[in-house]
Amino acid sequence: MAVFKDVERIQYEGPTSKNSLAFKYYNPNEQVNGQSMEEILRFSVAYWHTFTAGGEDPFGSAVMERPWLHLQGLDLAKARVEAAFELFEKLDVPYFCFHDIDIAPAGSSLRESNQNLDVITAMIKDYQKTSKTKLLWNTANLFTHPRYVHGASTSNLADSFSYAAAQVKKGLEMGKELGSENYVFWGGREGYESLLNTDMKLEQDNMARFFHMAIEYANEIGYTGQFLIEPKPKEPTKHQYDFDVATSLSFLQAYGLADHFKFNVEANHATLAGHTFEHELRTARIHGMLGSVDANQGDPLLGWDTDEFPTDMYSSTLAMYEILKNGGLGSGGLNFDAKVRRTSFEPIDLFEAHVAGMDCFAVGLKVAAKLIEDRVLDELVEDRYSSFKEGIGLDIVEGKSSFRQLEEHALGLTEIRPRSGKQEKLKGIINQYLLETMQSVKA
Repeated sequence: MAVFKDVERIQYEGPTSKNSLAFKYYNPNEQVNGQSMEEILRFSVAYWHTFTAGGEDPFGSAVMERPWLHLQGLDLAKARVEAAFELFEKLDVPYFCFHDIDIAPAGSSLRESNQNLDVITAMIKDYQKTSKTKLLWNTANLFTHPRYVHGASTSNLADSFSYAAAQVKKGLEMGKELGSENYVFWGGREGYESLLNTDMKLEQDNMARFFHMAIEYANEIGYTGQFLIEPKPKEPTKHQYDFDVATSLSFLQAYGLADHFKFNVEANHATLAGHTFEHELRTARIHGMLGSVDANQGDPLLGWDTDEFPTDMYSSTLAMYEILKNGGLGSGGLNFDAKVRRTSFEPIDLFEAHVAGMDCFAVGLKVAAKLIEDRVLDELVEDRYSSFKEGIGLDIVEGKSSFRQLEEHALGLTEIRPRSGKQEKLKGIINQYLLETMQSVKA
């Protein structure tokens, strides 16, 4: 029985459409660089924000109106699965993601919680038999329960560490059962608030031990999904060990884990780290570590993780530029780790929000592809660094120079004339490409 009775299957109607329940720019079958939009963008719905979030904030209780909220326990969990696959079908998305506690209620013991997960896993697997929507990634919630008040793999309590390991073990088993293409580790509380009571080395060593055990168990059961780290700064601890891509990459390299992981980069987390979205994407890309993306945006006027649906086409263009330069996302995707605003509490808002986000990244894809095709940024960057293509610059790049040689070269210089970086020109060009692309779609 339909849950979202007032919503039909979302169709592409083009940029002149005034229908909020129609795609204006996302045409899943449209070819870009020899692939369909659907194949490149690999959109995913986040189960937690879409089906379990109540709209709570630090100053207010739940406000979301959802047809399944009169139910409890496993009945509620089953109703959410039914609603989820209806929404997936009507949006025609290829993927979804979840935390363990999103899909099934916690029991009074680990054993009971696992039994609940088994019931819902079987239900999801049954739905997958007739649905195009597959599991992009799953993860374990290791931050909400009071047992994780001091962290999970970095907790001072061995019992909390053990319980977290058991949750991830179950998550890997579920991932294998449901065919997840990735498994994400998000260290919600893997950090500290004060050094006065913290053994930082032990905590980081234990986190590495936790990851190595996860790798061992995945190999043991034959789980082949890509492991992903999702960096996040500040929230909820002041000093997160997975602060950003660069910090997390250093950790992985230090503990011999870099060959087993890639990064799930979130736009709003980049903002909290003081970076741009494209900075985090490029940092991961140039090191061969870009695995997947959480597509959302933050509010620069607010200092927390607002997880808004992405509607900034300039940002989505720069993001898609990095993703296309990466050769795509492989087994990853664009997961809408985004929630409708607390004031957008009607069920229909869920569809309108996803439509807006999917259109936003469709525009970003088309503009980024054109920028790459025309080599607009490539040509300027190559020219800007042309001094390293010959002479003393080439010697530096090829490792043929020394301080003595460079001093000799510098002593012969009479003048060094810097050249403009042309930032404003390039920003103007991107705006031009954005407008031209949107106009060409309308035509």
